[in-house]
Amino acid sequence: MVQIDLTVATPEVLKKYFIGSLLSGGGVVPAPRASAETWVNTVNGLQNGSLSTRLGIPMIYGIDAVHGHNNVYNATIFPHNVGLGATRQVGKACERSKFQRLDPLLVRRIGEATALEVRATGIPYVFAPCIAVCRDPRWGRCYESYSEDHKVVQAMTEIIPGLQGDIPAGFPKGVPFVDYGTKVAACAKHFVGDGGTHKGINENNTVIDYHGLLSIHMPAYYDSVIKGVSTIMVSYSSWNGKKMHANYDLVTKFLKNYLKFRGFVISDWQGIDKITNPPHANYSYSVQAGVLAGIDMVMVPYNYTEFIDDLTYQVENNIIPMSRIDDAVRRILRVKFTMGLFEHPLADLSLAHLVGCKMHRELAREAVRKSLVLLKNGQSPEEPLLPLPKKTPTSILVAGSHADNLGYQCGGWTMTWQGQGGNNITSGTTILDAIKATVDPTTNVVYTENPDLDYVRDGSFSYAIVVVGETPYAETAGDSLNLTIPFPGQTTIQNVCSVIDCVVVLISGRPVVIEPYVPVIGALVAAWLPGTEGQGVADVLFGDYGFTGKLSRTWFKNVDQLPMNVGDENYDPLFPFGFGLTTHPVNAR
Repeated sequence: MVQIDLTVATPEVLKKYFIGSLLSGGGVVPAPRASAETWVNTVNGLQNGSLSTRLGIPMIYGIDAVHGHNNVYNATIFPHNVGLGATRQVGKACERSKFQRLDPLLVRRIGEATALEVRATGIPYVFAPCIAVCRDPRWGRCYESYSEDHKVVQAMTEIIPGLQGDIPAGFPKGVPFVDYGTKVAACAKHFVGDGGTHKGINENNTVIDYHGLLSIHMPAYYDSVIKGVSTIMVSYSSWNGKKMHANYDLVTKFLKNYLKFRGFVISDWQGIDKITNPPHANYSYSVQAGVLAGIDMVMVPYNYTEFIDDLTYQVENNIIPMSRIDDAVRRILRVKFTMGLFEHPLADLSLAHLVGCKMHRELAREAVRKSLVLLKNGQSPEEPLLPLPKKTPTSILVAGSHADNLGYQCGGWTMTWQGQGGNNITSGTTILDAIKATVDPTTNVVYTENPDLDYVRDGSFSYAIVVVGETPYAETAGDSLNLTIPFPGQTTIQNVCSVIDCVVVLISGRPVVIEPYVPVIGALVAAWLPGTEGQGVADVLFGDYGFTGKLSRTWFKNVDQLPMNVGDENYDPLFPFGFGLTTHPVNAR
């Protein structure tokens, strides 16, 4: 029932304490820029510790793979969920409604590719997908949510069979299923209501009645259970003041008994510690409350002896009944059996060549193209600015803090927990490099990160592409009550767009304050957090492909309107849910 972090794990620890699971927390790796071979050898070495126990029960190794195998150097980094929720199918047959045009097949293919890259490193279990319904963009995890609308999130649970494989015909509903070899066990998270907290404050209280919880935040869990999801992670947040990690009525009565979920329930990182405020203030109570609520596996992740001692004491003294332990162990073993861990506990290098392979990068590039949402195109419909010409008589200006920064365009949960800036974090294509690769060889591309007014006036540029946005963050560090574009983004927009025709490409994990700048902007593109394949942005800007993305969340005018979601009374957005201009592919040379 214990999951510990790689940093405190050794084969001897696994053998001595019968540890059931290991994880790599955000940014925890066997070695800097570790290769697939290093990962496999590390996982196998630890697994041998588990196999040397009396019963030889294999441990299960988990990792955050929330937009590709995001802890691993050179892996393909896909757009974060906020962008994938904006993707839509293309073609006249798909024009009937914004929901019918959703493209769940794309996220399924992303799930398949992610599973291959994760398996290539010897890991069989991922903490994905996040199926939160973000109802307030002030939440620092909003980019992990596909949409403010549960219907979009439900459709995107198709990533689960991508990760785990298709359930065979006649397979019992609610029972976990993982197709051995190229698939991984998935984890739907965070149960339940994490996207609805007050003012979007991470780990806070979701105030909503039972009907609202079931109709907004629960539906994607119905779909996940039906699709055989192996595990479900409990949310740090509370529902009407009750901590989810201690909520027996929802975890056991509803999820396990009513929905018939037969996989295992896992805590979040030190999740049971946070049942009390301050965390760990009464750890014995936290163990009791969490385990009795129905948590089967506890992400400790460091002080495992304290948890083992506390739980053992409570079982021996009939505080926690042995039947509760039997239920937890039965569920954990069921997942390990169904994923083939007993027959094939050790990994090999047969898939190592697939980490960051060309096929997966092309898929990520496609996902970037489809996730882009065109919010404005020219000062009038009769004079569109996009697509841009690839050949110009004078230079084109590329500006902005995010134009040549791979880390910024990947966002949080990329190589490290919080993410980081720079072009050395992993391999990929920046938007600037993509622009240079796309324009005519005779076209001169001039890059200046934050040009002043005089520079722009004196430059004689045909047009400009300004790429600005949020800097990387994850979880609570991303909570924001103002949602403004960080400095000097606004200055760059004003200096460039007030002088020449400009396209602003906005890199962000959510809608941000943009209304004051819209009048001066020629064309506005929401590019979300596109990941490593910046070429997908240039593909659409220059007309090799058309814009097809639609907003999966409401774009507000000002933060005083928040929370504001489609269907609300007095709905008055800057750009409504489902909005997105379209363009058609052209030969723009």
